[in-house]
Amino acid sequence: MYPEPENIWQSLEYSGVGTFIAESTWAFPTIETIHVIALVTVVGTIAVMDLRLLGLASIRSSITQMTQDTLKWTWAAFVLAAISGSLLFVSKASSYVINPYFLWKMVMLALAGLNMMYFHFITQRTLKDWDVHGTGPVPAMVKVAGLLSLIFWVLVVFFGRAIGFTLGIFY
Repeated sequence: MYPEPENIWQSLEYSGVGTFIAESTWAFPTIETIHVIALVTVVGTIAVMDLRLLGLASIRSSITQMTQDTLKWTWAAFVLAAISGSLLFVSKASSYVINPYFLWKMVMLALAGLNMMYFHFITQRTLKDWDVHGTGPVPAMVKVAGLLSLIFWVLVVFFGRAIGFTLGIFY
């Protein structure tokens, strides 16, 4: 039996979903596996795109075509990662919210999201001007967006892995 929750994090953790995931022998590892596969897909498709933006890979493909090919996979995997990550969070919410690696992971996710929004809503508007058959020079702002994206997502993975090794040591 769990004690009466004292805050929103304990309310989440002591909920039916939270206790089921935390107490089940298979739920947490299954959800974690799904989360890792989804995150690898997100980071992989984003890395392919970012390396193209930097002019380091797939330089014979247009950015427009690569965006059309990868974006649907990125978003589908991101939705799956967000759902599975939320379920993992609910199972140990009190521990996650005081873990600095979890908090840094959330900051990096927010920065990656802002960088992506800026790229898609501002920078990508000029795509037709410089992405001619994939051979035109890539503007510096686009390369900066690609580099920042790579840095943010590598840090998301780093902090995500660090959470697994530090969960429960911060009180």
